[in-house]
Parts: sequence; C-alpha cells; structure tokens
Amino acid sequence: MRHHETAGAHEDADVLDRADETRYEAVSSRDARFDGEFFFAVATTGIYCRPSCPAVTPKRRNVRFFPTAAAAQGHGFRACRRCRPDAVPGSAEWNVRADVVGRAVRLIGDGVVDREGVPGLAVRLGYSTRQVQRQLTAELGAGPVALARAQRAHTARVLLQTTGLPVTEIAFAAGFASVRQFNDTIRQIYARTPSALREESGARTGRDSAAFAAGIPLRLAHRGPYAAGPVFDLLAAEAVAHVEEVTGEPGARTYRRTLRLPYGSGIAAVHEARPREAARGGWLEARLHLTDLRDLTTAVQRLRRLFDLDADPYAVDERLGADPRLAPLVAARPGTRSPGAADPDEHAVRALVGRAAAGELAEAYGKRLDAPCGALTHLFPEPAALADHPDPALSALAGALAEGRLRLDAGADREEAARVLAALPGLSAETVAVIRTRSLGEPDVGFPGSGDDGAHRPWRSYAHRHLRAAGAV
Repeated sequence: MRHHETAGAHEDADVLDRADETRYEAVSSRDARFDGEFFFAVATTGIYCRPSCPAVTPKRRNVRFFPTAAAAQGHGFRACRRCRPDAVPGSAEWNVRADVVGRAVRLIGDGVVDREGVPGLAVRLGYSTRQVQRQLTAELGAGPVALARAQRAHTARVLLQTTGLPVTEIAFAAGFASVRQFNDTIRQIYARTPSALREESGARTGRDSAAFAAGIPLRLAHRGPYAAGPVFDLLAAEAVAHVEEVTGEPGARTYRRTLRLPYGSGIAAVHEARPREAARGGWLEARLHLTDLRDLTTAVQRLRRLFDLDADPYAVDERLGADPRLAPLVAARPGTRSPGAADPDEHAVRALVGRAAAGELAEAYGKRLDAPCGALTHLFPEPAALADHPDPALSALAGALAEGRLRLDAGADREEAARVLAALPGLSAETVAVIRTRSLGEPDVGFPGSGDDGAHRPWRSYAHRHLRAAGAV
C-alpha cells in the first residue's frame, strides 16, 4: 500500500513539474493568452506578475506559480508596478465552471463577501463555511476572505487613480471595514501608501464635483481578440426603451444602460472598440455613474458578464475552427463572444416577453430614476413587481424569481435553474435556451433545431452566436 501511495505521489509531482515548466515557457515568451490564468512571483524580488510582464524573465529557480493574485499576495508577494497583475481579465475557467468553486468565485466577484460575509456566501452555495474555505483554498490557493481582499484592493486602486475622492471615502467604498485595514492592505499589496498610488496617476485630492459628476472612467480588460461589432449589433437590436440605448456609428458606438445595484442605482456607458484595436486584445473603455460608490465592484463584474470579457477566445476559436462549417465564420470573426446579462432576472423576463413589451413593462412597472439621463429614465422592474401580472407565463416566471425558487444570479446552480425553467408554464425550449445562455452565462447550451450533435462542446453557445451573426440560424 505504501509503495503505491509513494508512486502516486511521485506521479502527481511529475505532473505538477511539467505544468510549471509549461507555465515558465509562457512567462519566457510573455504570452498574454495566459494572463489571468495564473500568476508568477519572483522570490528574489518579492514581486508577482502576469505572464506577459515586459520585465526581464527571471531565472526558473526563483519563480513560483500561483492560481490567483490573492494566493500570491497571501504568500507575501507585492503586485508588479509595470504589468499591474491585479487588472488582468479573470480566469475563464472560474466563469465557465458550474461547480461550487466556480459559483463561489462569481459570487465573490459580485461583492457577496463584502456585503454578507463568508457565512452569507456559504448559505448561497448550500455548503458550510468550512467546506467553502477548504475547497477554495485547495483550488485557488486562497480562501474567500483573501479573494475578496484582493478584489477590494484593486477597486481601491481604481478609485485612487481615477477619482479625486478623499481616501476615507475610498476605503469604505472599496469594501474595507476600516481605514487602518485599507492602509495596511494597500501597503502590503502595492508597496506604496494610498497617497503615493494617487500621486503616480496625477489624480487630484478632494471631491471635485464636476469630475465626480462625469463618472468613473474604467478600462474593462479582455483576453485576446474581441469581436466587438457583433456584440454591439446584438445590444442595439435588443435595446429596451427607457433602460438601454446604443448610439453612434458602427465601429464607434456607445452602449448605455441603467443598473439596479445592491446599494443604489447606476448608469453605465461602454464604448465599442475599433476593429483594429479589438483584434490586438486589450480593453473596452467604460464609464460608471453610481449613486453609491460601494457598488463599483458589483457594477464592473456585471458589465464583464454582459460583454463576456473573461472568456478564453483562443480555446473557443480553436475548437470551433475545427468544424468545416464554422471555420470560415471563426476566421471572419475571431474573438466572437457569447454575451451574458447585466441583470439576469431582467433578461429572463425580456427573453419571454420580447423587446417592445419589455419597454412597456419598464415604463409601467419600473422605478423612475431620480435624475433621468437622456433616454435612460427607468430601472427595469424587479420580479416582485411583475408577480401578479395578468400574463400567466410572465406571472409564473416573475413569481419563481421573486420567491427564490428560480435563481439566476452569479452563484446559481445551473442544473437546478434549468430544471425549474423547464417546469415553468409558457416558456418555449428556445426561450429556456436563451435564458440559460444569457442570464446564467452558460457557455455550452444547445439550441432547438440547431442540428448540433455535440461536436461543438463545450462551446455550443459560441457556435450559436457565430451562426446567428452569419444569418445561418
């Protein structure tokens, strides 16, 4: 028995060694495809980086690898000033996975730990706090508190470097419990004081009312090429009156929408990347107007899900490009995304009733903004406001959402949600597929009548998007 256990341990070590050698090759070649998939730290400098960091490649014996930025920080490493590893796209794996780890990461990204603590996270997942801690630490090298702390630090850096808000306001807006905790965390992760971080960016101290009214400028990073045109085409075709709008000419459009958030409301504007810029990889320019800055992290994550910014286009395109039918479509639109939803409950209702009726619901049942902004005047109604609607299908769907029998949030159990959706009256198989793809963000949904025999797994949602963009379905 001991002999077999020892042999198994050696085999596991060999696999890890080979994986680390592959990671080191990615670091040596500064391969941006792996940004966010793992991080590397240098023992001699005490700094951790993204794989594409432009600094001189360190010697292999000095390099350590970590699955998350939080894990590197937990081992005492500071973020690199050149490559800003905390700003990379999230790992595509955690957004694709439907297990408890994937669900937990998505909920932490949505700010659940900041608002409800680890016990609240565990309740949403249906596990004990000890089980959640153990599983996250085993796979990510960091528990929920450490993951949330890393996220708070990134949010604080964004606010320090893009706004003139006082440091005390930023500390609490980012989710820290105290200014002292905020200062200690910033020093540990960035090796600078909050004031020094701000000075590097040139942001002015003190509340500048004009600058604050202009919103928070953001760069929403994505991995690899991004086919922005089809995404903005879809958003323009779907835009619901009073809640959304798309303005400008193709190639330079702006998508704007209202957001219902845990602490207040917001208006987001995201700009279409020009084709040449999007083909290189990088980011989408955005701006957020929030009634409560504590909603910044949540708002950013919801935009990331809407625009599918944490996808791995290399893996998707490689798989779909092997199909002779899809190969020319993939070649024509590299980096095609499968958009999600900024508000999963809202999009489920929209999938059922259609665009025109959704606009009528927004006007009749939605909350009017205290300060309307052009065509954006309302928040889409919450499910509870529609639970008694005379349309029986809409009433059933809204009732299930309002009562919690159907959950479509970032941490939802996708299999359970699919089961509940299939049992609701008035939802066609096509509508259920749309809700699963958009509201739940499932990457592998087969659409009725698509003729897909499973050859496109695990990226059937992306295959459907290619075919829809080409007018083939």
